[in-house]
Amino acid sequence: MEIVIIGAGPAGLTVAYQLLKKNKKLKVTILEECGSVGGISKTVNHNGNRMDLGGHRFFTKNKDVEKLWFNIMPLQGYPAYDDKLLGTNKKFKGKKDPEKEDNVMLVRNRVSRIFYKHKFFDYPISLNAKTIKNMGFITTIKCGFSYIYATIFKKEESNLENFYINRFGNELYNMFFKGYTTKLWGRTPSDIDSSWGSQRVKGISIRKVLSDYFKRLFHIKDKHKETSLIESFYYPKYGPGELYEEMAKQIEKMGGKILLNSKVTKIKKTNNKIESVTYMHNKKKETITCDKLVSSMPMKDLLNDMNSVPKKILSISNYLPYRDFVTIGVLVPKLALKNETHIKTIHNNIPDNWIYIQDTSVRIGRVQIFNNWSSYMVKDPINTMWIGLEYFCSEGDSFWNMKDEDLVKLAKRELKKMGFYDGKLLDSKVVKVKKAYPAYFDTYDHIDEVREYINTIDNLYCIGRNGTHSYNNMDHSILSGMICADLIKNNSHDLNKLWNVNVDKSYQEEKND
Repeated sequence: MEIVIIGAGPAGLTVAYQLLKKNKKLKVTILEECGSVGGISKTVNHNGNRMDLGGHRFFTKNKDVEKLWFNIMPLQGYPAYDDKLLGTNKKFKGKKDPEKEDNVMLVRNRVSRIFYKHKFFDYPISLNAKTIKNMGFITTIKCGFSYIYATIFKKEESNLENFYINRFGNELYNMFFKGYTTKLWGRTPSDIDSSWGSQRVKGISIRKVLSDYFKRLFHIKDKHKETSLIESFYYPKYGPGELYEEMAKQIEKMGGKILLNSKVTKIKKTNNKIESVTYMHNKKKETITCDKLVSSMPMKDLLNDMNSVPKKILSISNYLPYRDFVTIGVLVPKLALKNETHIKTIHNNIPDNWIYIQDTSVRIGRVQIFNNWSSYMVKDPINTMWIGLEYFCSEGDSFWNMKDEDLVKLAKRELKKMGFYDGKLLDSKVVKVKKAYPAYFDTYDHIDEVREYINTIDNLYCIGRNGTHSYNNMDHSILSGMICADLIKNNSHDLNKLWNVNVDKSYQEEKND
């Protein structure tokens, strides 16, 4: 059987890995447009300092996904996946010094905060004296009454704005959600479908925040803790790309082919079946036949490359929206911020993995501190701070088209304006990422028509964030790859199992909620 997979991101690699692990006689070829594997989860190495594009926490409620991670990249000091050892302090005897090992997972503390009016707030918002002090007594009272009002007078959740207000009240929504969300999507939350909130916020509300606070106060363990409240996560020593690079090596060892710099240009379909895929590789046009085609490329690109697609379907898919982003890596000696938390760091500065910027006077949306994801991401993690400034935009707009040197100048100005740093930059790197975030507006309301059409193509499977046009987490993309591999192994074409990844409320929220 000849299987062609478009895209060497988490989903595409997972399909190949799972198929070949069961049957090494299969012919599996991955076509990747870029020059490296990992998709948006790749790690970019710039002069010994590594960038994680978007920040990728390795956390999941799915044990099969976790098992896959640890089989490829064992937890530091442990063997390959072992249910009995995970979650314990029992070390695996016989391993080398973890500090000298590559291809290992670390356990990291999650510290994410919101920067609003030059003050730091926990993310998600937590109930503590620091929060009340930063907001002020009067604002806290306003937020309390606003929340009570929202619990009594529920809004119809026809858009993301109402979704947030129902869970936090209008005051907290305007303080901590509206600004960042508008930066991210380029639209106000009132223009965005509420299903985005269901996927990303995972049922978080003031009630859940209060519940989490009291459970921590009285040391009560919570087996069903919300995704957005998880306090620790796994992380590859040298960033997420390390895991996917290792997965790619294992795929090739099992006989799979990964063709980098191979852009798909044509997909031939006859009688509701894909026959072949044409791609450009090293400036040469190549064609490969296939029995099964797995696609993680954006729906609009997939259908535009395919023959005999109905005009209505093309019209819907062509207007499915995306947001792109630009990450500007900046190396500085230190940040002009005090660590007012109880968490110690080797660089004696703030411990945050990322900071959400709610200040609407600056363009920046989020700041990553790579030192705090893994000190191995930074060439000199003690004497320098390697940070990533994330800006959201649309491919081809004025921001996207800015020269790298102008983007770096903007980043420096905004760091100064926020009070993060005002000095010389030691180094910088600009990375632009296309179609990073599938969006939930414009023709998204008609996406089911596109999916129904794809369902009629007998040997086509769509996976991952862009393949299904779903703003999934990384673990959900991997899960879609695992499900796809099972469908192919069982000669099944039940694509609803792929479309429905990360839409099941029982997965996202507490059971019996």
